[in-house]
Amino acid sequence: MNNLLFLQAGTQGSVFMPILTFGLVFVIFYLFIIRPQNKKQKDTERMISAVKKGDKVITIGGIHGEVTSTKEQTVIVKVDDSCKIEFSRTGIASVIKDEKEDRFSRKGKKADSDETETK
Repeated sequence: MNNLLFLQAGTQGSVFMPILTFGLVFVIFYLFIIRPQNKKQKDTERMISAVKKGDKVITIGGIHGEVTSTKEQTVIVKVDDSCKIEFSRTGIASVIKDEKEDRFSRKGKKADSDETETK
């Protein structure tokens, strides 16, 4: 008889365990999936709204070109000397930074780090 009372008392405390487990799973899901996805979406929206004339872009179709003009919802991308294509702003996958700037900044950083290592 005492064993039955002991088993009943043990099961009453475990009612909160599934709720706690579900809450913990939700927090982990939020931190590792929902929050980074929202951050990435905001960054993409910022990048798309900041596209201006002269930027080099890559479209979601893989076309590389330079933006020649912008409108509210579209951009015109110059692909070749005689070829301009109008794209929706949402069709831009990324904006390419100037390659010369990147090369110089990398060399400068590398040179700075080499100088500090030799001292």
